[in-house]
Amino acid sequence: MDRAGRIAALLTARRETVAVAESSAGGLVSAALLAVPGASAYYLGGAVVYTAQAREALIGLDAAGMASLRSASEPYAERVAGLVRERHGAVWGLCETGAAGPRGNRYGDAAGHTCLAVAGPVTRRLTLETGHGDRAANMEAFAAAMLDAFLDALAEADRTP
Repeated sequence: MDRAGRIAALLTARRETVAVAESSAGGLVSAALLAVPGASAYYLGGAVVYTAQAREALIGLDAAGMASLRSASEPYAERVAGLVRERHGAVWGLCETGAAGPRGNRYGDAAGHTCLAVAGPVTRRLTLETGHGDRAANMEAFAAAMLDAFLDALAEADRTP
C-alpha cells in the first residue's frame, strides 16, 4: 500500500481527520490524500498558500501574525499547520512551505528547500534540502516527505499512551 493509502487506513480506523496547507508542493499532498477512495471520511480541506494574499485569505495569517516569522522556515510551518488544523477543526494539520525551483526564494533558501510540520496529538517539524533546482522533482519530493512525516507522527501517536 502506498503512503496515502496507509495514512487513509490509519485515519479512517481511528476516526481522525486532517487539513493541509502547502505552498511549493502545489497541492500534491492534498491530491495524494484525496486520490484514496473514501477520503471524505478523513480529509476536511486544504489550501495552496502560495502568496501573502493567499495566506491571509485562506488561513487568516496577516502581516501582524507574521511579525516574528518568515515563510519557508520550521517555525512558520509549525504555525501554519496549527492554524489549518484549528480552522478546519481537524485532529491533524499539515504544512509544507519552501522553494521548488529552479531558483531559490527571497529569503536566501536554495531551490529544493522545504520545511514541513505536523500539528496534532504529536507535533513534528523538519527541513528537507534536495540539493537541486528541478521544480517538478522537488514538488514530488516535498509531497512525499510531508506524507512520510505524517506517517511517522501517526506511528508515534500509536506508541504514546
